[in-house]
Amino acid sequence: MKDRETKTSFITQGIILAAASVIVRLIGLVYRIPLANTIGDDGLGAYSNAFEVYNIALLLSTYSIPTAISKLISEREDKKEYSNSFHLLQTGLLFSGLLGFVASLLLFVGADFIAEFVFKEADLSTAIPLKVLAPTIFVFSIMGVIRGFFQGKHTVIPTSVSQILEQIVNAVVSVVAAKMLIGYFSASEQISAYGAAGGTLGTLSGALVALVFLLFVFFGYYPFLKKRVKRDQIGAYEDRAFLLKVLFLTTIPIILNQTVYSISSFLDSVLLNQIFDYKGVDELVRRTMFGRYSGKYRLMTNVPIAVASSIGMATLPSVVQAFTLKQKELLHGRIAQAIKLNMMIAFPCAAGMAVLAAPIMQFVFGDTGEALTMTSRMMYIGAASVIFFAYSTATNSILQGVNRMRVPVIHGVISLAVYLVLDVILLLFTPLGVYSLVVGNMIFPLVISVLNWRTLRKELGYVQEVDRTFLRIGLCTVFMAVLAYLSYRGLFYVSKSVAISLCSSIFLAMVVYFIMLILFRAITEEELLDMPKGAFLVRMAKKFRLM
Repeated sequence: MKDRETKTSFITQGIILAAASVIVRLIGLVYRIPLANTIGDDGLGAYSNAFEVYNIALLLSTYSIPTAISKLISEREDKKEYSNSFHLLQTGLLFSGLLGFVASLLLFVGADFIAEFVFKEADLSTAIPLKVLAPTIFVFSIMGVIRGFFQGKHTVIPTSVSQILEQIVNAVVSVVAAKMLIGYFSASEQISAYGAAGGTLGTLSGALVALVFLLFVFFGYYPFLKKRVKRDQIGAYEDRAFLLKVLFLTTIPIILNQTVYSISSFLDSVLLNQIFDYKGVDELVRRTMFGRYSGKYRLMTNVPIAVASSIGMATLPSVVQAFTLKQKELLHGRIAQAIKLNMMIAFPCAAGMAVLAAPIMQFVFGDTGEALTMTSRMMYIGAASVIFFAYSTATNSILQGVNRMRVPVIHGVISLAVYLVLDVILLLFTPLGVYSLVVGNMIFPLVISVLNWRTLRKELGYVQEVDRTFLRIGLCTVFMAVLAYLSYRGLFYVSKSVAISLCSSIFLAMVVYFIMLILFRAITEEELLDMPKGAFLVRMAKKFRLM
């Protein structure tokens, strides 16, 4: 009974964080539509370039802090070392805050240099939104520690709520500030860049509001925390220097892994600008192409990928717990659950994006003509990357949780080398153009997935279950995709409305997919019971004679 409750809690935490990520990404999609219409594809290119640099600076400084803090706090909480847990929180705030401040300062000072020499911009458009983004790193450095602290205590509620608040504020401020700055700088040649700066101001504002919320929750929890520390009778207290060393040694592999993972997106921008500048392509055309690739195609595919990342984060404390207790069977069970939950989400998302690429881009961004042809083709070609990213992200978190911290880094470096060679060849010597980035974006996680699969089997003795996790889910996905495509065509023929046809076909496809999962026994009664409202789902399935 206790094992069932623990397992259900693990799945619930993953679903809560995944649901929050979906909400956050949906809000992101909603506000990106008016933002893209306001600043145009040129402004979207400057916005995307600024974010690629910001993401790398964030990764190199403080992005890994929540994962590291979560892992280390979880280890100490499971051993009831409450004083060490509290001291670790204090050390993390000092360590992360200092790193964040330095990174913010360097990014602000170096913005002009990056725009001129990395993106080959004569007008330095990228520097404007980048300078506005710079202080966000410091805000995140504090916010990330608090999020990691609560996740290490096996609760994702503060993180989930703060993420939703952050994105709501981001959405409102981004659109309003973009319109205001475009109006104010309407006579400037860099009008699109100022609009992009309005978008990045939303990111900073959202982060500040999320931090205030987390501080409010933390100080409400603080009296209870102090009581636990006073009752701590472990005695073997860790000093600050030791905790700083542990935090540093835990953070470095995660930083390297996350950086290798995300630097491919930054290199997309650099390679496109450098190679196309060499080929004589105008900077406005380059920014427009990259705006469509990063601000539209990547934004859409990042929604299910973010869900996979959230499930990976939620998996980490439970994997650490099973590994620390040296319960091999429990560890393998939780690995299997995490991977299967990811695949249940990734497969239908990838298939839906492939077969409904054009109406999705038309509905979400209002693309038409040449822009629609380019963005929908990107989606069609690169939809499979969702599956590879979902698997590689989840297995990276698992490997980190079992102290194989260097393995994801090594696999990421190998994959990055393959990606770099491939992208340079495609950009230089083929007519694929911007689609070269889409191909590279798909190969990069595929290589990591293959290497992680091999490592899980070799080092943990984990044999991946294929039938229910991949074959049956894949078969259900095929039925769903065919139905989604045919229903969209039929509904559009009747209604002539992209919105009505798309939303109706997606809803119908989701219902059919869930039914197919049960009919093909891709998901069992026990697995349904482990999910939130599982008993209700089982009753409904039996009522309609699905199981």
